[in-house]
Amino acid sequence: MFALSQFPLPYDSDSLAPYMSEQTLDFHHGKHLATYINTLNDLIAGTDYESMPLIEIVRKSASDKNATKIFNNAAQVFNHNFFFHGLRKNNSQNVPDEIAACFGGSSEFRKKFKSAAAGVFGSGWAWLIWENNTAQIITTANADTPIAHGQKPLLALDVWEHAYYLDYQNRRGDFIDTFLDNLINWNFVQDNLALYKTGN
Repeated sequence: MFALSQFPLPYDSDSLAPYMSEQTLDFHHGKHLATYINTLNDLIAGTDYESMPLIEIVRKSASDKNATKIFNNAAQVFNHNFFFHGLRKNNSQNVPDEIAACFGGSSEFRKKFKSAAAGVFGSGWAWLIWENNTAQIITTANADTPIAHGQKPLLALDVWEHAYYLDYQNRRGDFIDTFLDNLINWNFVQDNLALYKTGN
């Protein structure tokens, strides 16, 4: 039987402190993500989804009215893996010029991204995506994900409470500020952008 396994973090679990604590990463990656993976493996066992790669599971289940649970868990596995890979402490690089220009400058990007992330009602995600040859900011609710809609993600921010509550309690705004100021891996963003611009 094909089974998805836990994606390892691309850094040590204490390497994002003090902006994101080791305890938060241990719970978020080690428990929340692990639960989505284990649940997904149970749900796809013995189905056509069992032999599909993760992205194909997400895209196919998004339009399958009988696969809502599969979609929710598969999308959360993708979203979380993408989010964790987009983190890096104190990256010295600023917002890439090509991204900043899409929003009228880096400060405008920051303002618009924070507004979008803070405005997510309940649980969800804020995204930087590449669509129609420009960078755009969107949000998705719950487990929804850009790849279910043919969109190309560059960066994700998890604004479910489990992403920040241990460190920031109910101060989502502080968490968003910290992410924007100290935790974005712009190299990851640029790598994604380069792939999309070459047609991948």
